[in-house]
Amino acid sequence: MGRITEDLIRRNAEHNDCVIFSLEELSLHQQEIERLEHIDKWCRDLKILYLQNNLIGKIENVSKLKKLEYLNLALNNIEKVENLEGCEGLTKLDLTINFIGELSSIKTLRHNIHLKELFLMGNPCADFDGYRQFVVATLQQLKWLDGKEIERSERIQALQNFPVIEQQIREQEKAYCLKRAKDKEEAQRKLQEDADEGKKERSQPGFDGRWYTDIGAPLPSSVESKDLQAPEIQEGECNRKKVEDEEDDLEFWNKPSLFTPESRLETLRHMEKQRKAQEKLSDKKKKVKPARTLITEDGKALNVNEPKYVRLDFSLKDDEKRKQVVLDLAVYRYLDTSLIDVDVRPTYVRVLVKGKPFQLVLPAEVKPDSSSAKRSQTTGHLVICMPKVDEVITGCPPASKPVASTLDSSRERKTERSRHTEKLEVDPSKHSFPDVANIVQEKKHTPRRVRSEPKITPTEEDPDFEDNPEVPPLI
Repeated sequence: MGRITEDLIRRNAEHNDCVIFSLEELSLHQQEIERLEHIDKWCRDLKILYLQNNLIGKIENVSKLKKLEYLNLALNNIEKVENLEGCEGLTKLDLTINFIGELSSIKTLRHNIHLKELFLMGNPCADFDGYRQFVVATLQQLKWLDGKEIERSERIQALQNFPVIEQQIREQEKAYCLKRAKDKEEAQRKLQEDADEGKKERSQPGFDGRWYTDIGAPLPSSVESKDLQAPEIQEGECNRKKVEDEEDDLEFWNKPSLFTPESRLETLRHMEKQRKAQEKLSDKKKKVKPARTLITEDGKALNVNEPKYVRLDFSLKDDEKRKQVVLDLAVYRYLDTSLIDVDVRPTYVRVLVKGKPFQLVLPAEVKPDSSSAKRSQTTGHLVICMPKVDEVITGCPPASKPVASTLDSSRERKTERSRHTEKLEVDPSKHSFPDVANIVQEKKHTPRRVRSEPKITPTEEDPDFEDNPEVPPLI
């Protein structure tokens, strides 16, 4: 059965960024909730609260919601209107299809002066004679009842006949309460019988599913599973149990029952039991699928195209101009990119789409570190560009061989150079080589200090002139 937890409220508060203390609208319908709790402490600012189609049996823990304007409790197990006096701002209350038989309990709504709309259709009290007149006269602040507007003349007439109508309502309430007490006793007796029957089944010998030897000791589980429980026997037992469950289910739904809170709870428990049995049976039949082989034992990569629904279309291009390999993978257009994982290796590329592998062996060795993956915003395709490795690196020769080859080549060059030098002839009579000595002599220059340059002799007219014979002449 469901309970109101903080996690449940946060999951239903996505429109408020999962913040619950400032939440103004909350929807907790169809959660199999049996009790109202925690809402008045965690969500004080609530204005709209949807709790329809649950199993709530009592209105409680909502009196502190001062700002609450609309409360929907339709399709629940509520039998009495109570604990709503603190909801000062309540303007609309929906109690459609519940089990309210105490119509006089609506008198507690007199404190909700802002209440304008009330829905009580589908409750036992709605079948009472004088039901509408009693509600109209009791709650004079109402404007609408069960979707029908309350006219002024209708309220005046209801107030005039209120003493008689109130007496009728009390008598009908008393009769309903007696009938309801009998229904509760019958439901309690039936629940006790079912519990006793379950205990008897559990007390039968062999119920624990273990086989025993002659001396009473249980056999090992390995012996049970291998020797005694053959696959044919297991399959026959599963089929027999399935047939019995189907017969019990058919008997349950064909059995007549009253529409009471207990019958609703019984129906829910039966459906939950059937669901668990189905899950258990499916788990037994479910076989674990072996993992897909992507790399063989000898290290060879395989081509794999195994998405979840249909195989992915792709195109692989070898771009010689840009020296790269381009993979265009037709990923689902509206698939979230966070569900795609790309892994580029030197000889193959692997793409996981929602956990399903797509692997393709590449025609040439590529550089994983320089590769890039982009997604088209129009088609959703995944484009992976993988630069190819240079031809020198592709050969991958041993490290010793290139050293030896370079040494050999250098030696060959030296020998060739020496041979070529031996064959040179420098005889000037045979060849018209210029005379190096003459060239040097032609271009030989005298030192600057030997060069004859006009001597600068100072004149006596210069006021700073001083004739010192020890000082050599200037060049």
